[in-house]
Amino acid sequence: MTARGVEPPAPRYGAGALADLPSSVLASLGVPDAPNVLDLPALPRACVLLVDGLGWEQLKAHPDEAPYLNAMRGRPITSGFPATTVTSLGSLGTGAPPGAHGLLGLQVAVPGTGRLLNCLLWNEEDADPETFQPVPTVYERAAADGVEASYVSLRQYRGTALSRATARGARYVSAESLGQLVGRIELALRRGDRSYVTAYHADLDATGHRFGVDSHDWRHQLRFVDVLVQQIAAVLPPGSALYVTADHGMVDPTERVDVDTVPELREGVALLGGDARARYVYSEPGAHADVLAAWTALLGDRAWVVPREQAAEHGWFGPVGDGMLERVGDVVAVPHTDLAIVASEREPWLEQMVGMHGSLVPAEQLVPLLTTSRP
Repeated sequence: MTARGVEPPAPRYGAGALADLPSSVLASLGVPDAPNVLDLPALPRACVLLVDGLGWEQLKAHPDEAPYLNAMRGRPITSGFPATTVTSLGSLGTGAPPGAHGLLGLQVAVPGTGRLLNCLLWNEEDADPETFQPVPTVYERAAADGVEASYVSLRQYRGTALSRATARGARYVSAESLGQLVGRIELALRRGDRSYVTAYHADLDATGHRFGVDSHDWRHQLRFVDVLVQQIAAVLPPGSALYVTADHGMVDPTERVDVDTVPELREGVALLGGDARARYVYSEPGAHADVLAAWTALLGDRAWVVPREQAAEHGWFGPVGDGMLERVGDVVAVPHTDLAIVASEREPWLEQMVGMHGSLVPAEQLVPLLTTSRP
């Protein structure tokens, strides 16, 4: 069953999704057996800049704040489901859709434990990152073919479980400011005869979460992103391509349903995972049908509420690997209106957030794929 009979659009895995970018980059660098789904030009050096939270619709709505970005060649691609950082970093790091790499949301169940894993904070006692995300990374594949692979981001992410799950095989290069980010990218691109550099910038997403994508603060931050991309493009070595993309867009929901204060939404629920715009509901034994019915009755006109098997059948996660679907809630609830599904007791951090993401709606799903190059 889907809300109001409207089928949610599945991400374009294999035809124009974020997961298609890494393999296309590998192909452009001459790495064998990598499909060039996005038809990228052959060049010996490539930089993928992921700007956290830079949705396609938000970018196109702000041409004055981002004139350089809006003038670049490009088109929208889909981020994948859920449209959230953990999942998209998994796709960007492996070239596989979420159902294959298994980083299926911010909070997912560790099968057989009765516990949730927060994939940003990641308690390694619950899951080993190298085995919980089993797909070889694109950096490992690049290095095996003689390509110099680097990952440029904040020092605080070096060696974290999420970095080990998504960026193993790359040389980690710390950059603590915009200037350092530009400089480290330039140096990394010049390494070896072929180079593959991924750079991650977090500030736009953080600003959106705190103040909202409709805020002056977000628009001012977008101006800095525009300058950042222009500066990176200016220092590209010969034979380099720059690809600018994102992990998700963002919306500012004004309506909130608090699971912790609605008895009908708590009844029969063992664990509540996912995030406010992409909820995973894990039911107690024997309570699955009742949980699905209750969540559908209360939210069905504002969210797609489906069993996890139906979400998988409809292609939300792409092809699903063995044992991966067990990480998803028995019921998946995805708001398509101006709604956030919060939990004030279990997740107090959401009370401070204005901007949110995760859903299948275009404002959250569509991200840019922009490009410039220096032959």
